[in-house]
Amino acid sequence: MSLGTVLGARAASGGQRRIRIGVLIVGLFVLLALAAPVITPYEPNKLDVFHILEAPSWAHWLGTDELGRDVLTRMVFAARVDLLIGFLGACLPAVLGTALGALAGYLGGWVDAVIMRASDVVQAFPTYILIIALVFALGQGPVSILVSFTVVAWVAYARLVRTEVLRIRELEFVQAAHTAGLSRTRVLWRHVTPNSLGQALVYLPSDIVVATLGLASLSFLGLGIEPPTAEWGAMIAAGKPYIQEQWWLATVPGLVVLVFGLGLSMIADGMESRLRT
Repeated sequence: MSLGTVLGARAASGGQRRIRIGVLIVGLFVLLALAAPVITPYEPNKLDVFHILEAPSWAHWLGTDELGRDVLTRMVFAARVDLLIGFLGACLPAVLGTALGALAGYLGGWVDAVIMRASDVVQAFPTYILIIALVFALGQGPVSILVSFTVVAWVAYARLVRTEVLRIRELEFVQAAHTAGLSRTRVLWRHVTPNSLGQALVYLPSDIVVATLGLASLSFLGLGIEPPTAEWGAMIAAGKPYIQEQWWLATVPGLVVLVFGLGLSMIADGMESRLRT
């Protein structure tokens, strides 16, 4: 067995292990989010003015916030918001970018020129500045956040898919499909595009991390999810004034975001390792 084969097998095995660990972490977050109403003993928005800023205890494992709400309950319910917008904030631009990139690479000509020039315009602006401007213009709320993410993030997918389509459209099986009389539309969507998704799928988990961090950042700045809805970034912002005495109010939601991002990053890294082999 050659050295290259051995190294490839080890890389594939390591990639598979990272994917499994990442899926386990992300799957745990998804299960907690889905089971939030069942596993939490308190209402996430119920105020208790007699138990404000309490330290962690058996009654409140992560204490209470400045309004007497149970921090652990709110953090579990916040996963429903952050995970949903994080996934949609990456999947919506992935669908749009994949479609536009496939059209640009396969059709070429003026279609390619228009789509690529549009991507250049989007990339000319700093990402977070453009997102903040769009959210400010559209108003607070999940819909405006998703629209902003889609407008900004489709470019990466379009460029990745376009590059693959330019390569695949010249391969023999595509030429054979044309020779067999299949329509260009069928060849594009049934044969070319599915074989062009490798790099885009590897990029998707990392983009979910970016979308989740983007939502947390917007909420931290007061432009994200409107209160009193629980959201990790908003919880970090609310706990910031009490960082010296009740440090866990801001630190624990930040660590949760970190662990969730780590799980997705491990999935992306493992997928890339498997793709290389």
